[in-house]
Amino acid sequence: MLVYTTVVERRDIVLSRRVKNVMERGKLLTAPPEMTVSEAAKQMARRRVGAILVVDRQNLIGIFTERDALFRVIAQNRDFHATRLADVMTPAPQTVAPDKSFGYALLLMHENGYRHLPVVENGRLVGIVSTRNALDPDLEEFAVESQRREDFLREHT
Repeated sequence: MLVYTTVVERRDIVLSRRVKNVMERGKLLTAPPEMTVSEAAKQMARRRVGAILVVDRQNLIGIFTERDALFRVIAQNRDFHATRLADVMTPAPQTVAPDKSFGYALLLMHENGYRHLPVVENGRLVGIVSTRNALDPDLEEFAVESQRREDFLREHT
């Protein structure tokens, strides 16, 4: 007898994974508070990320996201070549520890209305998770395959 994991079980597995196993280390992008919005946007575009973490002397002091660019720069007609990240970032962002569950991180993001969450361990910035991590292609592929198998079993039993 074959045993298949259901989509719900797979979702529960993904949500219970530790943040350290989900976080994006390679996409961690940092900048000093003096950097201009223009330069930050160029770096974000180059790295294909939606957020840049603002650090001062290796301390996380803020986060600047695509939404900050839209609402705090473009919508307010600020000069993005002259505006510094320190002036438009979200200061002192909430963080999550790497040993917390990914489900906990998603809940924090959902309840507080943001899409990116810096990961900090012992006061040191080690990564970032985003709502995009929940859209893991492997998870989507698994869900489609699981549904196909469930349909097959229903038709042939």
